[in-house]
Amino acid sequence: MFNWFKKKNTKVADKAPEVLGLRLGGAFDLDTIKMTFIEPELIIDGAAKTQFIEAVGVVQLDPQTTVLRYYTDDEGYIQILVRGSIANGSLTDENIEDVKLMYFYDTKGIANDKDWDNALDRDISQPSLYLQGHTFTRVWQTSGESSPPVAMTEKTYAKDGSICETDQFAMLYERQFSDQKFEYAMLIGEEKIINNQHDRCLVTVTGFDLQPSDIYII
Repeated sequence: MFNWFKKKNTKVADKAPEVLGLRLGGAFDLDTIKMTFIEPELIIDGAAKTQFIEAVGVVQLDPQTTVLRYYTDDEGYIQILVRGSIANGSLTDENIEDVKLMYFYDTKGIANDKDWDNALDRDISQPSLYLQGHTFTRVWQTSGESSPPVAMTEKTYAKDGSICETDQFAMLYERQFSDQKFEYAMLIGEEKIINNQHDRCLVTVTGFDLQPSDIYII
C-alpha cells in the first residue's frame, strides 16, 4: 500500500559517452572527396573509408573541458574536444569545439625510470618536432622558459566491457601546409600499473582537422 515511499536501489551505468552519433561498437564513413584532396599532403597514408569503433577514451581536462577519443580498427581515433563534462550532462553536439582524426605513427616502450624521466623532462616537450622531413612547432606553451607536458588521465571503455585508466603526459605540435590547413603531431608518454609494475611507452600520433559533416554515421 505504501510502496511509493520505498527508495529504489538504482545504479547509474558507467558507459562510454556518445556524440555526433559516434558510439562504442558503431561505425562511420569518412568524406572520400576531402580525403582524396588532403591525404597527399599528410603523413598518414591509406586511411580507410569505413571505420569501426573498438574503444572510447574519456579525458576530463578540467571541470568544464572533456576530450573524447573514438578508437577505430584503422589504427587511429577521432578526437573531440567538448566544453562540458559527464558529471553535468553537457557532452552534447552543441558543445563540441574541435574534431580531429589522429593516426598512430610510432610507439616505443620505456624500460626503466631513467628513460621515463628523460621522456618527461626532455623528449615529449621540445620547441620543434621533426617527422618525415616536416617541422612541427610546439602548440602548448607556458609563460616560462620550459613548457612541460600536459598531464591527464584517460578512462577507456572497450567493446568487451572492460574499463581501464592510463596516465598520460602529452604535448601537441602543428605545421601549416596550405591556407588555413594544419597537420598535427602529438607526443604522449603513457603509464599504466599492471601486476604492480609500471608499463610505460612513448606514443607518436599525427592527424588533421575534421568537420562534423566529414563523418557519416553508418
